[in-house]
Amino acid sequence: MNVATAAATAKPVRRSNTTYRWIRQVHLWIGAWGALAAVIYGFTGLVMNHRFGDGAWPQGDNKELARTELQVPADAQSSPEALSLWLQSTQGLDAQVIRKGPPGGGKDAAKDGAKGGAKGEAKAGPPPKWTLSGGTATSAWSMEYTPGNATAEVKHTEHDTLSAFNRLHKGVGGGIGWTILADSFAIGMLLLGLSGIWMWARGRSAKDVVVSVLSVSVVVMLVVLVPALF
Repeated sequence: MNVATAAATAKPVRRSNTTYRWIRQVHLWIGAWGALAAVIYGFTGLVMNHRFGDGAWPQGDNKELARTELQVPADAQSSPEALSLWLQSTQGLDAQVIRKGPPGGGKDAAKDGAKGGAKGEAKAGPPPKWTLSGGTATSAWSMEYTPGNATAEVKHTEHDTLSAFNRLHKGVGGGIGWTILADSFAIGMLLLGLSGIWMWARGRSAKDVVVSVLSVSVVVMLVVLVPALF
């Protein structure tokens, strides 16, 4: 082999080694960044996965602290957003989640109307309700309001440590800071998985990859997910 051929062969090898080192460093730094998140999300996910049945695991405790009845002015009754702004300006309650109930009494009322009512009519069901909630992972509040009512009740609840971590796992009570941090963890886990697959597959043949633990894990995921989703 002459010098020119040896140099040409060495260049791809050096580029490959450089790429591997970069991806390995990215993998290691992301692993360090997401290690604590993996522990928190893994532990709370395990706890919540066993919250039903006779042998259900403890999910943490929450304690109702108070219920307060508020007089809702007419201008705050026009929409959930208006109600949220009124709560923030007058009560200091920032609604992080706003849910609007289905109009016309919901699906059940529509089904009853289609079965037993006259054509084009639906039985009147309960009025829709607006649910607003906020607070932190440990100290939360919620309001359920029926449009048109002059009053609404705000419930304040305190959560212990385990319950608070479960709420954070579900993206509740952490605020914008936790949302951004959790998004960074999620993106980190994606990059960690992709870089790990790339490093594992490097230097292995296509046959090795096909019959590897990677293919087994994909098959197991499909076997479990398909019945769960469909």
